[in-house]
Parts: sequence; C-alpha cells; structure tokens
Amino acid sequence: MHAVVPFFETAHPWYRHRWPWLLMLGPLLVLVGGSVAAYLAYTRSDAMVVGDYYERGKAINQDLRRDRVASILRLAFEARYVQQTGTLDGRLLEFGQGVAKPFHLHFAHPTLPARDLQLEVQPDASGKFSVAFPMREPVRWQVLVEGEQREWRLSRSWHWPRQPVLEIHADAPAAAD
Repeated sequence: MHAVVPFFETAHPWYRHRWPWLLMLGPLLVLVGGSVAAYLAYTRSDAMVVGDYYERGKAINQDLRRDRVASILRLAFEARYVQQTGTLDGRLLEFGQGVAKPFHLHFAHPTLPARDLQLEVQPDASGKFSVAFPMREPVRWQVLVEGEQREWRLSRSWHWPRQPVLEIHADAPAAAD
C-alpha cells in the first residue's frame, strides 16, 4: 500500500510554476509601454500645437487673399524642364498677356527641406523666361510661384518626368453677388 502524502508537502513554491509569470506578463508589458509613451511625450514637442494660433490663422487668410489676387489677375504659368540645357523654360501670363515683371519660384522637396530650390526669374517683355534649373531628382515637387512683392501666388505639385509640362492656372474669380 502506498502512503498518502499531503498536497502541501509535494507542491512547489509559486515562483516555480509558469502560470503566475504568464499572468504577470500582461501588466508588466503595459507598464513598460506606458513608460516609453510617457518618455516620448515628455521629450518630443507636438508639432500640431501652435502657441500663436491667432497669428497663424491671420497668415492663412493672407495666403488665401494672395490666391484671390492671382484669380482676379487670371494668372497662368507654364514651364518645361529642358534636360539638354539644364534650364526651366516657360512663360507667365496675366489676362492672357505676357508678364515682364520679376517673380519668385520655389520648389519644395516632399521630404528633405535641404533640397528645396528658390529661383528669382526675370521674364522678357512677352513673359517668357529661361532660368538655370538643376533638376535634382524625379519626385513630386511642390511648386510655388509668387509675385516679386509676394502679392499673389500660384501653387501646384509637379511630378517630373511624368508630367513634362508644369501648368498652373489661377481659378476664375467668383461672380459678384
């Protein structure tokens, strides 16, 4: 006959069983994840929160005003990159006529601000221009065309070489009520 041994004498201590450790793993992972999230929240600034929201709102309205000025002037911009000469050739029209006034061209790289390009353009009397343009890479550039005094603007994305010609037309002005 076998001797009956009481349960408490054969049981191992709790830390020798795997189930308590598996049950504690969930809360432990939550503590580690929460600590990492708290560290990131404390050390990184939130780019979406702006302290001077009122000034930023006024700047947005100013930009919209510049778009309306471009629409009133019925501005149209057309350009083509010529690889053989390394130039950007095109024209700027106002009410269908060439604009001979200087203007600014800004090409913004989608991810690397160091690769942005600013150009000052002086068109001829018919609004045509040719400016040295070091095309850096075929990406989707954000293009901004502005007047010399930044009184108007045209903007659009341009994915060269998929789009060989960059055309930007200001919207027609809204009808007066």
